[in-house]
Amino acid sequence: MITEISSLAHSGISSLQREINLISEKCINCKLCQKECEFLRRYGKPKEIADSYDPADTRHQGMPFECSLCRLCAAVCPVKINPADMFFEMRKETVLRGNGNYAEHDGILGYEKRGTSQKYTFYSIPEGCDAIFFPGCTLPGTRPDKVLKLFEHMKRTLPTLGIVLDCCTKPSHDLGRENHFHVMFQEMKNYLFEHGVRKVIVACPNCYKVFRKYGDELSASTVYEFMAQHGGPDTASINGAVSIHDPCALRFEEPVHSAVRALAFRKGLSIEETPHSRDKTLCCGEGGAVGCLSPDLAKNWGLLRKKETNGNRIITYCAGCANFLSSLAPTSHILDLLFEPEKTMAGKVKVSKAPFTYLNRLKLKKQLKNMSNGALTRERTFTGGKENNKGGMLKRILFLSIIIAAIFAIRITGATRYLEEDTLRALIQGYGALAPLIYMMVYTVAPSLFLPGLPITIAGGILFGPFWGVVYTITSATIGACVAFLISRYVARDWIAGKLKSPKWRRLDQGVEQHGWKIVAFTRLIPLFPFNLLNYAFGLTKINFLHYAITTFICMLPACIAFIVFSSSLLDLIKGRVSPEFLVGLLLIIIVSLIPLFYNRYKSKKGINDPL
Repeated sequence: MITEISSLAHSGISSLQREINLISEKCINCKLCQKECEFLRRYGKPKEIADSYDPADTRHQGMPFECSLCRLCAAVCPVKINPADMFFEMRKETVLRGNGNYAEHDGILGYEKRGTSQKYTFYSIPEGCDAIFFPGCTLPGTRPDKVLKLFEHMKRTLPTLGIVLDCCTKPSHDLGRENHFHVMFQEMKNYLFEHGVRKVIVACPNCYKVFRKYGDELSASTVYEFMAQHGGPDTASINGAVSIHDPCALRFEEPVHSAVRALAFRKGLSIEETPHSRDKTLCCGEGGAVGCLSPDLAKNWGLLRKKETNGNRIITYCAGCANFLSSLAPTSHILDLLFEPEKTMAGKVKVSKAPFTYLNRLKLKKQLKNMSNGALTRERTFTGGKENNKGGMLKRILFLSIIIAAIFAIRITGATRYLEEDTLRALIQGYGALAPLIYMMVYTVAPSLFLPGLPITIAGGILFGPFWGVVYTITSATIGACVAFLISRYVARDWIAGKLKSPKWRRLDQGVEQHGWKIVAFTRLIPLFPFNLLNYAFGLTKINFLHYAITTFICMLPACIAFIVFSSSLLDLIKGRVSPEFLVGLLLIIIVSLIPLFYNRYKSKKGINDPL
């Protein structure tokens, strides 16, 4: 097989075609990988996918982004092929063709961008330093105290150890943003090498994978191997049984698996191995950013891990895995166990969540700066050249300036008198029957123009009161949703279809085909999708228009009532009077906002998946 791959590599074909050819020729359709993977059960055996894949067909473009790239398929394959490599190349090809920019990935890419920014990065390289500690992004945010303690512990063995707070940009790597990843990682790698660094000791499995594959002259190892060799922190021994979750990024790194187990064993714990461990481990659910586009696939992995541990506390050595799995089962990071063993087994270790994680990273950076006497330091300012956010920042500054200017103008002109309730009512009466019509007209066109509906809703409650505000708002909001629906179905179908590229929208179409109006009701009550885009999306489905309109009206009504009743009391609140309408409206908003929470708890309790 190695000879065949080498021959293909020199034949001039693309990396993607090389992987497709390999899978097509070698896959024996044995179904072993399908038995392990919900993604493959959904889309077919690797050979079937390879033989039918057309990179120019936009129907295929979202599919590879639903693979977690965890390589469990490779671990169980009897002919030793790796379908995950094919799906990774498909991601890169999709991005290269300009079709891989999903809005759902903005969050993870924004997280990465902050991690490489001047504000969050910090390099401290002492004189004579040839090794650095690279803790990654998540660990410094969730457990900054342990990062600092671990750094100090390691320095007792390596006095010239440096530390680097930065991001390895693996999110961009896994999302197929090849150019950005290589430019960013190369700049960091070159800087370290030019300043004498030859060894990188990582805490994050994903960082380990990146440095091992792309670090070239830089050798990579883990803090867990370091502590297994040189000793961990001197804390109490405990009793109990745990199950180890091996991060899929380290699937084939047996020395790391053994090091972590040795550390847990030294604390006095017994380890109950799960059916999927070491090279056969499961993805926690975060792999490949699958949860952004297909949260049901992501959660399936975590639920399977929970089932296999039989109630044991899960110990993992990936901060991302710990975060994801802790919402499903008792989960701790190995550093929790090493530094606070008793609290860890009792489930009492303090672990920070966003947005406090960002504050923790800044605090840790400040502490390290104060400790870096005599060291070479830097904050990273390199952005890769193409990642320019000045336009977005200028827009935010301009928007804020307009708001401040408007408030100032209202103040100095005395226009605040128009905010009096009696004045507003008189102003409305001056327009007579036109006032509601003007309001309804504005609300009707808002969904089609992607204008936010909440500010208009609040204005309706203030202007027309709780009863007529609801009547005018729900009527116009329903008409507006129907207008967008009809535009999508009969006028701009191709344009709208081009905007809805995410697998989530494809599942919406499939869900409507299976469940009809129930999907409309579900998405109106459980806000999984942006409201305005959802109206257009339903126009591309086969749902009956009348069913869509009636369901939209009924299922938007609870939220409409809540916000109108609440907003109708705002003028009284500004004057310092808490009215009954305010209390009722606030209670209704809380109830409406809790619907997704109640649904998620019900779903978890019953073990069911979303219909989308």
